[in-house]
Amino acid sequence: MRQPLILELLATPEAVPEVRRALRAYLGGPCVDLQLCATELITNVIRHLGEGVPVTVRASCDQGRTRVEVTDPDPRALPVLCRPAGDDETGRGLALLDALALRWGVEQGPGTKTVWCELPGGGDRTSPGKPSAVIRVDSEGMSVGVIAR
Repeated sequence: MRQPLILELLATPEAVPEVRRALRAYLGGPCVDLQLCATELITNVIRHLGEGVPVTVRASCDQGRTRVEVTDPDPRALPVLCRPAGDDETGRGLALLDALALRWGVEQGPGTKTVWCELPGGGDRTSPGKPSAVIRVDSEGMSVGVIAR
């Protein structure tokens, strides 16, 4: 088992590409599904707690699974999986995470919350070139649904 990757950072849009690069380097190659899930978890912190909130991102590999966790300082703001209507502008991120991950959840601690997800192997559910989920897009380019594969 390799040592976990631990990143301490501020949740900002600029931090997201850095986290993606760090995950790719940690896993030694493509990890598109894991990068997408990590992006969603960080984006939720930005959207619901505010830009610049300190977070800890952890990634680890064990027993054929890769796990990513994002810990933030608000144990009360819990993620909710919803099924948005076609014209809703938000609410699809956790549905996408739910479609990609083997499992995901939330752990509350004293003064913190950790949202985590697990994906098989190196963070991709399928072989390269095969999508693990399809995002339906309307004529204006808005996501209108996720279809798990």
